[in-house]
Order: sequence, then structure tokens, then C-alpha cells
Amino acid sequence: MISSNDFRSGVTIEIDGSVWRVVEFLHVKPGKGSAFVRTKLKNVQTGSVVERTFRAGETVPQATIEKRTMQHTYKEAEQYVFMDMETFEEASLTPEQLGDRTRFLKEGMEVNILFWNEQVLEVELPTSIILEVTQTDPGVKGDTATGGSKPAIVETGAQVMVPLFISIGERIKVDTRDGSYLGRE
Repeated sequence: MISSNDFRSGVTIEIDGSVWRVVEFLHVKPGKGSAFVRTKLKNVQTGSVVERTFRAGETVPQATIEKRTMQHTYKEAEQYVFMDMETFEEASLTPEQLGDRTRFLKEGMEVNILFWNEQVLEVELPTSIILEVTQTDPGVKGDTATGGSKPAIVETGAQVMVPLFISIGERIKVDTRDGSYLGRE
């Protein structure tokens, strides 16, 4: 159990049989009446966001989330197979469970998978990865780093906007959170 006074951003709690993450919180002490905590909660399973108010000192169950480092080993039909790096157990995830993270997922990549009651909640990719450019328009002499950008397809099939001087076969660093170009490798 956790008190509403101990809420911080990122804390996970259980309400009505589902897991919620505290996104924002504000302790309010009005001049008249008792104090309360106003929160913005995000459902980890569905992604919906709600605002909820708790009395100061009210206790709610804290969700115990287990983080396991797993390696993406292969894709079988519509399932992505991951292997636990400590126990060598395998877990299969659907594209729905992974969401848009499949854009930057490649074989051999280590990811963190969050479990709650042996259910997969979320897959955390590394914040940046190195990918090879497989398709883009050719660069022309005179293209500069500040001149603009063009679309490029990387080895995972994702489209990334890159500077004009990037060509096919180059390895680039990409931010997995928003798909932005970070630099050459």
C-alpha cells in the first residue's frame, strides 16, 4: 500500500483491477477543509488518461511491476519471440502488445519488458539505436547538414527523416521515442 502523500511521477498503483501510472500530481491545501492530492493517471494497459482526486493520506495498493531484460530472438508468423537473458525462458508478444515499437525492433536487440501478474504491460526499447539506411534518394554534391532533410528507409522498415548528405548503406543513430535522426555512426 502507498499513501497518496507519497505519490511521485512514475509511481504505479492498482485501481479497479488495472495498473495506473502517476503522470502528474499536486498536493492542495485549501484554506478551508482538508488537504487532497489531485493527480493525472495513465492506464498502462490501454493508454487512457484520467484525472482523479485522493484525500491526503489515503492509501491505495501499489502495483508491483517486474522489469526483465529480454532479447528479441526471431519473428514467427505474427508473433515476436523474446528470450529472458537470465532464465532463457521465451515469451511471445503480438504486434498489438508492442504497438509502434515494432518500427525499430530488430533481431538480437535487448529490450526491457515490464510484467504485472505475469502479464506484459509495456516494452521499453533503448532510447537510441544504430540502423543502416537501405533506401533513400541519392545525395548531390553541395548538400549540407543544415540544408534540409529527406525521407530514408532503415533496415527495420521504418521511415526516418535524415539530412540530404546521408546515402544508402550508411549507419545512422535514431531516437526510438520519436523516430528522429540523431547523427551518423
